Amino acid sequence: MTDRKISMPEPVHECTQRVLYGDTDAGGVVYNANYLRYFEKGRSGFMRDLVFSYREMEEQGYILPVVESYLRYKAPARYEDLLLIRTSILDIKSVSCRFNHYIHRADDHSLLVKGFTVHASVSRSSGRLTKLPQNFLDKVIALTESGK
Repeated sequence: MTDRKISMPEPVHECTQRVLYGDTDAGGVVYNANYLRYFEKGRSGFMRDLVFSYREMEEQGYILPVVESYLRYKAPARYEDLLLIRTSILDIKSVSCRFNHYIHRADDHSLLVKGFTVHASVSRSSGRLTKLPQNFLDKVIALTESGK
């Protein structure tokens, strides 16, 4: 199992998400699995704004499926809450990478959830594990070294 320590090395990407009514359960709080969707929003924004979009990665012949995830729930989010999703990348290896996530309530900055997702690099055509594209590695390494 991957180390469960959730640090946020630079660069940290931030985006927001308003909780929809459909994201909540009968108790009026965000259903636990929906936090993985919020992680995806943060991860997609990180990639699009700081590296390149997932679409560009797919056009190069790669996909990055989630192979492991971990979430630690700290407090509930409710309908209409504005969430602040903070995302960082680390543990970049030749065939995998890990994104760490913190989700806060935007108005009071209380921590709601923290966690991570680990992604494997897979060839879109063969479905087999493959090395991450060099241009992805170059951009991520440059980002993490500069702390931008």
